[in-house]
Amino acid sequence: MATFSKNEVFTATQVVRNFSQILNKVSSSDMKRVFIVKNNKFEAVLLNMDEYERLSEAVVLLEAIYSNQKKENNGN
Repeated sequence: MATFSKNEVFTATQVVRNFSQILNKVSSSDMKRVFIVKNNKFEAVLLNMDEYERLSEAVVLLEAIYSNQKKENNGN
């Protein structure tokens, strides 16, 4: 489960009404991410590009590690 602070959580209505302001905060790195809640459920996350790229690179590294471990285990 993700951890977050209260100022990172917005309702879908707040996002619709304040999209430009929220997008500017995220894209200028004032905020790395915004959690969007609809009907009291977490529905989406808005990330700035730097954070998205960092997470994408981490996924590639983790997939490579997993693949290498799987090959090693199959070789035994």
